Amino acid sequence: MRQALPLALAALLLSGCASHKPEDFNGTWINQAAIDAASNNGSLRQALDTHGPVLEWKLDATRQQASFSNGFEAADGRLSADQKHWQASFEGGQTEQLELDGDELKATAANGSERTFVRAAQAGNAPLGATFEKALYQAYLGGDWKIIEGQGQGATVRFGDTGNVTGLPGPDRFALCLAGDCASMGGNNDSLWLERNQRGAPFIFKRDGNTLTIYQAVNTANADEIPQLSPGPRQWVLERS
Repeated sequence: MRQALPLALAALLLSGCASHKPEDFNGTWINQAAIDAASNNGSLRQALDTHGPVLEWKLDATRQQASFSNGFEAADGRLSADQKHWQASFEGGQTEQLELDGDELKATAANGSERTFVRAAQAGNAPLGATFEKALYQAYLGGDWKIIEGQGQGATVRFGDTGNVTGLPGPDRFALCLAGDCASMGGNNDSLWLERNQRGAPFIFKRDGNTLTIYQAVNTANADEIPQLSPGPRQWVLERS
């Protein structure tokens, strides 16, 4: 009872200060705009640079918890409200203003940049960031791909929304490089990681409509520098049916 009372009072306070009920903010919200831009235009890096860096929010108004992921790092903060705004506050003084705009969540950073997010219908207990990643994989790489050039020519390749891949000779797991070292090493190029039995390597790729070209990654940096990956020889060319 002693724990339930403060939570109830917090929920009452938030409900009275904000224009929406606290429970309206609860759930997992994903950056659908980034997914749509990548799927429509082909360039994942450009889509994330334009519509990122935050790719997913998890909000729990009752517990006053707010968390976000950029595809590589996650941050946990405190959700609060005043008479005009909901605010997510994080260590280091970072804040984001949150508000509902119809069925969308609008997040405004301290520098004034705005991003919109849509509620994920079936996020369940998925780890932070996994719901965005699953939706991206479905939209960006879903369907059947046929190898038209490279080892295994003629085989059908399927990229699963949980990171499994079948049909490519060798690897059985993949991950698109969204942020962090994996993405920064590729510069302006799109990159992915392919592995089998927890041993793998990065590759550069280009998706042009229903054609996916995967290149060997060549490190152009000196030995004492941070790796910088550029496209090398073509490894595979895939076409989606």
